[in-house]
Amino acid sequence: MKKIMLIGYGAMAQAVIERLPPQVAIGWIVARETHHAAIREQFGDAVTALTSPVDCADAPDLVLECASQQAVAQFGEAVLTRGWHLAVISTGALADSALEQQLKNAGGTLTLLSGAVAGIDGLAAAKEGGLERVTYRSRKSPASWRGSYAEQLIDLSAVSEAQVFFEGSAREAARLFPANANVAATVALGGVGMDETRVQLMVDPATKRNTHTLHVEGMFGEFHLELSGLPLASNPKTSTLAALSAVRACRELAQR
Repeated sequence: MKKIMLIGYGAMAQAVIERLPPQVAIGWIVARETHHAAIREQFGDAVTALTSPVDCADAPDLVLECASQQAVAQFGEAVLTRGWHLAVISTGALADSALEQQLKNAGGTLTLLSGAVAGIDGLAAAKEGGLERVTYRSRKSPASWRGSYAEQLIDLSAVSEAQVFFEGSAREAARLFPANANVAATVALGGVGMDETRVQLMVDPATKRNTHTLHVEGMFGEFHLELSGLPLASNPKTSTLAALSAVRACRELAQR
């Protein structure tokens, strides 16, 4: 039986918990102390609630971040310096180049999960031959953008048709929209980088899906990929596929 540590206890973590492979068990959950009583109620003595990974005396087979960019910044280096394997879903944290270098130099094993987008393997292959242009577009409902910086750029309650409200680099998108633009960071890290990847963010009142569009050009030719995914019912900012990418990491762990 493989034992993992979860960082986070929100909507994505719950989606992962519901779908864990039978060969994988949760040993520890890192969460705010206000969540510890709920963790004990859900798991009893089978899971230890922690406020920090450094409080764990054992070695998890995998540490799975399902929380936020802030959690990656707060705990990532400490996890990796212990030689542990850290899988990150909030890849936008690496828009901070200093943090990116800290994590890469910390030791351990760092895995960036594919999250809510497909085609990262093709993007990485295309990079070997030389990429010239990578453009990523995210189209979501007004509900998915509420509570984000989008509210300062556009009146979400007055939108009557699909509109682009942000255009910029993946680094800017990841910093300004930490809960919404992790896919932009994933695409950038797999391709031409944070500053060269162009990002467009759209609000569409006619959709209930999170649509990710990727257009890539280079010496290999070009490809256009579109994925239209359903958000988690419990959190419209998060795509179901992002949670499933974390579940897949657990399944791969079980097969080792």
